Amino acid sequence: FEKSSTRTRVSFEVGMTQLGGHALYLSPKDLQIGRGETISDTGKVLSRFVDGIMYRAFDRKNVVELAKSATVPVINGLDNLEHPCQIVADLMTFKEHKGDFEGKKLAYVGDGNNVCNSLLLGCAIVGMNISVGCPDTHQPNKEILEEAKKIANQMGTKIEIVSDPFEAVKAADCIYTDVWVSMGDEAEKEVREKLFRPYQVNKALVDSAKSDVIVMHCLPAHRGYEITDEVIDGPHSVVFDEAENRLHAQKAIMVRLMSPQSQYQY
Repeated sequence: FEKSSTRTRVSFEVGMTQLGGHALYLSPKDLQIGRGETISDTGKVLSRFVDGIMYRAFDRKNVVELAKSATVPVINGLDNLEHPCQIVADLMTFKEHKGDFEGKKLAYVGDGNNVCNSLLLGCAIVGMNISVGCPDTHQPNKEILEEAKKIANQMGTKIEIVSDPFEAVKAADCIYTDVWVSMGDEAEKEVREKLFRPYQVNKALVDSAKSDVIVMHCLPAHRGYEITDEVIDGPHSVVFDEAENRLHAQKAIMVRLMSPQSQYQY
């Protein structure tokens, strides 16, 4: 864990225990990486001791380096480009509340960050339309967007990027938002809060979507900023179902990758 965590850490540790295993929490100060040992050597060594590694990192290249050197599964617990485990839980939550993905639309409103990037890919893979409402200066990663568009074309679904949040949520089955100031962006706090203020998920925005729209947030939420109390605690919110599903999703990921029946080779 290079970044602090509530949901990712607890869900993986509890999930591993519920599956009959044991989890170790290691921060940079617990490892020799902080004293000069390479990530590659760390991956090789940890692979001799454990059956899987979950890495929550600041930089994607470090996750890739660890995965290349390790001989056990490496799970991306979050990096600067993506948050794939979160999106597995998000899609699970959507399916629980909406039944299926075909013909449905998810609208993401706010910063085109790592969560947004993974939502683009996740929605494309399951065959769901997605609209992103964000400032022109904070759009999703271009390479990931292009990859998502290729998948969406194959699946016959739509991806749109717009600057108007109300246009983004039109006819949406789900509205999704995330923090305006991610970990590592604290120096831009005042600028970001002013820039993203029109993208707040409030009652007016929710009322512009379908009448039975659900609202998601990956948490932690900065109430009164990207989302209002009225919405996150209101009848459209499935935010805490979504948070619970992190546990179930992480367990599924670990079973898929680490069980003796796994078809993956490392």
